[in-house]
Amino acid sequence: MNETSQQTDSLQDIKDIRRIMDRSSRFISLSGLSGIAAGVCALAGAVVANTILKNYYGSYNSQGFFSGDDFSRLKIRLAGLAAVVFAMAFASSFYLTWKKARKQGLPVWDYTSKRLAWNMIVPLVTGAAFIAGMLRYDIWIFVAPACLLFYGLALVNASKYTLSDIRYLGYCEIVLGLVNMFFIGYGLWFWAIGFGVLHIIYGIIMWSKYERK
Repeated sequence: MNETSQQTDSLQDIKDIRRIMDRSSRFISLSGLSGIAAGVCALAGAVVANTILKNYYGSYNSQGFFSGDDFSRLKIRLAGLAAVVFAMAFASSFYLTWKKARKQGLPVWDYTSKRLAWNMIVPLVTGAAFIAGMLRYDIWIFVAPACLLFYGLALVNASKYTLSDIRYLGYCEIVLGLVNMFFIGYGLWFWAIGFGVLHIIYGIIMWSKYERK
């Protein structure tokens, strides 16, 4: 009986040590609900973007060629929409992650979260600059796959500083971006799947695995 009790205590000690090591080396407070929230925001943004494009090309077909100013306004509207969607997704994800960290008694902004943020920021900023260059020269056809590819690379790069599950989301984003390269006319659909559907699926899996009691 004592030996069994000692084995149980030893196993618990090992789990406690592993938990402490995880907390010191990885940011483990990412919320699965934040992934779901980000996915819903992305899908809502895709619906609005689809409406904007339909209205633009419907007028284009009925009225003939637009001037450069009209196309510039379209770019501004879509860029503004993307900024709003990103802000909403980031705010909701941050709040839900902060809420989970607070419940766990862990800080949101510490050494591990700083490393996580830095390893995500570098690929994201690089991708944003690359996409801005394409938009500057009206190369729209590769914007959606570029978004997916650079975002996937950012997730894979940052995965070593958080829950490893996020790496698989990154792999899916990269594969989806590569496939989108060969189906250019469906960029918005791929964008909606990558940033919307995949985030929701990822969030549900993460919530079921780590947060559901």
